[in-house]
Amino acid sequence: MAEEIKITVTRYNPDTDKELRQQTYSIPYHNDWGILDALNYIKAELDGSLTYRWSCRMAVCGSCGMMVNGTPRLACSTYLNEFYPGEITLEPLANFPIIRDLVVELTDFMEKLKEVKPWIIRKNKSDEDDTSSEYIQTTKQMDNYYQQTLCINCTLCYAACPVYGLHPDFVGPAVIALGYRYNNDSRDQGKDERRKFLASEDGVWKCTVVGDCTEVCPKHVDPSASIQRTKVDNATNWFFSFLKGNK
Repeated sequence: MAEEIKITVTRYNPDTDKELRQQTYSIPYHNDWGILDALNYIKAELDGSLTYRWSCRMAVCGSCGMMVNGTPRLACSTYLNEFYPGEITLEPLANFPIIRDLVVELTDFMEKLKEVKPWIIRKNKSDEDDTSSEYIQTTKQMDNYYQQTLCINCTLCYAACPVYGLHPDFVGPAVIALGYRYNNDSRDQGKDERRKFLASEDGVWKCTVVGDCTEVCPKHVDPSASIQRTKVDNATNWFFSFLKGNK
């Protein structure tokens, strides 16, 4: 008899379900299958109504994030052999409203992402459209922000963040990490514009340094460190503004 593994998935259809329910599937076990392969098998062979997001299946697009046995993971880069012969439980990402089954509503994250202005800002706006010359950057200058460029906006860090779970207005790990990324880019001059958002009541100061955001990041961005460094930058800015009599 072929080996099998049981996968229990949260089901929710807003048109027919008043509350979340669980459904268990037994599927063939393959040592090289990821969670996403298992979901695709269920949808193709057992239950076409199962709903989840995915796109690249290469841990790049960040769209297949979900709770795997209680931990935020990417379905495409999490493999069945990590759990076999045990069972697997799949739930939608924590701390987000559920649209259907494993699909969550990300509007709040996307709105905050726009607020941090994740692009190069120049004080002279005409510079931003000027393609006549290059902005030369050294390797050392790029190293100042390279780690944060690896963020894929998968929002696993938001699902792991207890502060965001309690206070949804918190700007949150990935958005602050991206703000840090552009603030430390030698070509950027938009730190003052981003500071109003990052140092706001719901910004970096709401972080309690739990560090779970860094633990679950699939790209090793370390958003927790980005938040603490942004706190230092804002405190330093406040101190010097105070000395200059601007506070």
